Amino acid sequence: MIVDGVFSGGGIKGFAYVGALQALEERGIKFKRVAGTSAGAILAAFIAAGFTAQELEDIFDDLNLKVLLDPPKIWIGKPFLKWINLYIRFGMYRGKSLEKWFHQKLATKGIYTFGDLPPGALKLVASDLTNGKIIVLPDDLKNYDIDGNKFPISRALRMSCGLPFFFEPVYLKNGKRECVVVDGGVLSNFPLWIYDNGHKVRPVLGMKLSGASEEMSPHEIDNAIQLFEALFSTMKNAHDNRYIARRHEKNIIFIPVEKYSATQFDMDAETKKKLICIGKERTIQFLKTWSPVW
Repeated sequence: MIVDGVFSGGGIKGFAYVGALQALEERGIKFKRVAGTSAGAILAAFIAAGFTAQELEDIFDDLNLKVLLDPPKIWIGKPFLKWINLYIRFGMYRGKSLEKWFHQKLATKGIYTFGDLPPGALKLVASDLTNGKIIVLPDDLKNYDIDGNKFPISRALRMSCGLPFFFEPVYLKNGKRECVVVDGGVLSNFPLWIYDNGHKVRPVLGMKLSGASEEMSPHEIDNAIQLFEALFSTMKNAHDNRYIARRHEKNIIFIPVEKYSATQFDMDAETKKKLICIGKERTIQFLKTWSPVW
């Protein structure tokens, strides 16, 4: 079966996608076009580049997540300076190591820019905070006088994964104005609307790093930190949850990984395997009864 795929954000919890992809490959389900936000953007880009589930598992097994965190040299050995950097540059980590890693991995498949892929094969979501709008890459780059076909996918991934306050934002020129671009999850964490838009040409299969709406527990809000977490979670999901109707849910694999942290960069091998198993098991269960609605 050939489908279009849409994948939600979820940070490090995205390891679960590897298991989900394994189950889909075993059933002979392949993707024609893919789209995603943050962790889902990474999966989408790697699928579009031609990576298999086994190749992704090998890549992530070998990856020391901490090498992706690159604090400015000025505060190495002086942790208190990170708060100054956070205030001045809006992020604790530069994100350059993350972008370099994306570039290196995609280069092994000969993929560098959106022009190296079939037209429309890959769409990534980021958030333009300056103008308060969702950006779909590469489509919307023309609004910044940028040729989308020549734009590096590694840079687009860096934008889509730029968790606010964690990584420094990316800046795009819009005329004389510099626009602050951060994680796509801020405005659309699960961009199912990209392909499920009234003009579908094949089934659209979604994967979401959370339980279904009826499985979700209410937020516990007893202090300011919990209030911030609930605020950010609501902000990320409100736009998409309103869009998802019952008929959409029949085409969505919900992967319940809420108990894991999206920024757990010290995750051990055992936890990675647990996430992969959760993704695979939930996808196998989904496929037993799935009848594409489109």
